[in-house]
Amino acid sequence: MSRSTDWVPSLWMDTFEELLYDDNELDYGDQWTLNFNYNQTDEVTKEERKRGWKVYCHCAYGDFQCGSCSKTWPSARVVVLFRYRLRGEKGTVIMRPFGQACRRCRDDEFDLPGFAKKEVEHALLRLFSKVRKNIYGDEDDDDNGSSTCSTKVYTRPHEASLCQACIMGVCCQDED
Repeated sequence: MSRSTDWVPSLWMDTFEELLYDDNELDYGDQWTLNFNYNQTDEVTKEERKRGWKVYCHCAYGDFQCGSCSKTWPSARVVVLFRYRLRGEKGTVIMRPFGQACRRCRDDEFDLPGFAKKEVEHALLRLFSKVRKNIYGDEDDDDNGSSTCSTKVYTRPHEASLCQACIMGVCCQDED
């Protein structure tokens, strides 16, 4: 089975909609949307906190392909950052995937990851669990203290110097 190395925002959008409306993951009568911002950080200012913004950082498994030399590689430490809030009856989630640079080229270009649908579902289910806990006050039904994937995937050691998230100081640790 081939792995997708392409960053596909529509996969995230479609899966978000399926989980939200078909599976009723956030069945509180509010309307939620997913958007992308490729510049956001994990910092939430005092003013943003007052406006209800919260952050969830997820560590996922993804695949990359260098835009220069076409080399591919897997990573079990792909950082996906979510900002979310509820205002009135409108919920907003803003997502940013972090890239990695090619070990061969070392050209300081960060390629965005591709994800399997199962991995996207896992990340979004963890996000919805955080939303239920932090927005609606429900118990975190998946609170095992970890944002890592349920299955252990062995890849080469993580190279922080090639990781956009590491360079920006955004960590895979789950902070509530």
